Amino acid sequence: MGPHLSIDETSLSNGELYTIITNKAGHGRKGTLVAMLKGTRSEDICNLLLRHLPEGRRRGVRTITLDMAGSMARIARTCFPLAKQIIDRFHVQKEFKEALQDLRVQYRWQVMEDESRKMKEAKKQKLPYQPLILSNGDTLKQLLVRSRYLLFKNPEDWSPSQRQRADLLFKYFHDLKEFYYLSLQLGRIYSTPYEKDVARVKMALWFN
Repeated sequence: MGPHLSIDETSLSNGELYTIITNKAGHGRKGTLVAMLKGTRSEDICNLLLRHLPEGRRRGVRTITLDMAGSMARIARTCFPLAKQIIDRFHVQKEFKEALQDLRVQYRWQVMEDESRKMKEAKKQKLPYQPLILSNGDTLKQLLVRSRYLLFKNPEDWSPSQRQRADLLFKYFHDLKEFYYLSLQLGRIYSTPYEKDVARVKMALWFN
């Protein structure tokens, strides 16, 4: 055990979850694994760690990196009381990207409801219904379905068809454009080696 640890959960086989604690100084090699414990229930994990890891070693931990799960925070607080908790950038960015995808799905449901309403109206009037066909051949519903993966990528990694699709998506759904570029800005803040005080200001401006 070193002064800087990480804690996370993972599924190794058959969907069974394990809590894994690693030593950052190990860099994935010998000496990295501190503990691998079956389950994620904070009470069970705490009981095992308190029983098997000496108090002096646990109190020597200065930082522990974790995700935003309440159970992980409780384990860190109980077992490593002097450690500063650091939220892993991967999980922060993952939360934002998932929120972006949630918004895309919400728009998809709105488009489907609107399309269903228009189909019923056309049927009442005994008229054929033709959805809007965009310049790339997508309907709005197809546009929202097929845009899932491009929202995970940086613009320079888009294929020509993805770039065309992104232009259409952002034309019709301005919120998705705004939130997509906010996700890119967040990644740049994490990737740039700012001094801590500068990074705090950058993050506050991004948040506002």
